Amino acid sequence: MYPYRWSMVVVAFIAALVFGGGGPQAMAGIKTRMMLSAIELPPGFAIDVYAEEVHGARSMAMSPSGVLFVGTRQSGRVYAVVDRDRNGRADAVYVIAEGLNMPNGVAFRDGDLYVAEVDRILRFGRIEAHLELPLAPEVVSDRFPKSLYQGWRVIRFGPDGRLYVTLGASCDVCMSDDALFAAIGRMNPDGSGFEVIARGVRHSLGLDWHPRSGALWFTDIGPRSVSMQSVPDELNRADVKGLHFGFPHCHGGSIVDARFGHDQSCTAFTPPALRLEPRVNASGIRFYKGRMFPQPYYEQIFIAEHGSSNHPEKRGHRIMRVTLRDERVVGYDAFAQGWLIGDVAWGRPVDVEIMGDGSLLVSDDQNGVIYRITYRPPEAAIEGRD
Repeated sequence: MYPYRWSMVVVAFIAALVFGGGGPQAMAGIKTRMMLSAIELPPGFAIDVYAEEVHGARSMAMSPSGVLFVGTRQSGRVYAVVDRDRNGRADAVYVIAEGLNMPNGVAFRDGDLYVAEVDRILRFGRIEAHLELPLAPEVVSDRFPKSLYQGWRVIRFGPDGRLYVTLGASCDVCMSDDALFAAIGRMNPDGSGFEVIARGVRHSLGLDWHPRSGALWFTDIGPRSVSMQSVPDELNRADVKGLHFGFPHCHGGSIVDARFGHDQSCTAFTPPALRLEPRVNASGIRFYKGRMFPQPYYEQIFIAEHGSSNHPEKRGHRIMRVTLRDERVVGYDAFAQGWLIGDVAWGRPVDVEIMGDGSLLVSDDQNGVIYRITYRPPEAAIEGRD
């Protein structure tokens, strides 16, 4: 299957080069659109480019009015993406800020945009009225460590109105007495009332809450050293404050760490709700609450698996669907895949977000684009061609 798909993509790309015209940026966009023919989706689903030139696009946050805010890691920029005519394709991409320190995390609340750098969280007031020239940001909190190792953060507002922030470990596997490493914290929107609510979390890059129970679900990326190549990434569930998820004593719920697990049993910690494959780099997650997709997708989880980049055996580079029944995982299946063809990775999905119409957005930091996945019942698609 892979050789056939790869040959079709190559033919499409050559055609784009011959007939596309335009400069380097135009050609990059044509290449990405042509490569989308490699993406496999369930029947009735389709994928297209929603926005281009969102260089390094990572975490996303959608305002109620439909403005998409996008954080980055290496480029130091924060973007706003706008689709004014609501035709499913962005009309404008604004640079909200640049020169920031790994501004990966973005969150929107009451008209303000919150941006997480490594050591602080900023708030851009009344952002939608100032997309072309944002007001100077206010520092909400500067309590976080300056360590760059896994220092890029995810922030999201929970159903309790508080701002949650991920706190990555400062190492691959090590012990730290600092509560601001390997944890998840939360605070009030003004930065007050900070507390750590989950520990033993190595590096989470995705947070969301069950639409009914309000339980926190989050991804956690396993260690990356050579000796840890078989350790799975995790999908975790926290329904109360104060749970410990094992790091660095125990990995994946059952793998005792050779250095730090001798005095701790894995049964002392909260096990994963789902053990993912090793090295998939499980990142952004969302419970699907839209109305476009078929009913079996409703209130189920989408996970963006960013994929391994520095290992000869690549994994991930896809969007997975986790099926729940009474908040118990009963299924884990590929929803969108094809960014990885054999051992060639041409794209890296980072985050997922739901638009007001129920379509699913996917950020890709390798290509600097946002994709949009839509659904149309196969019967309607056939009728539309008559």
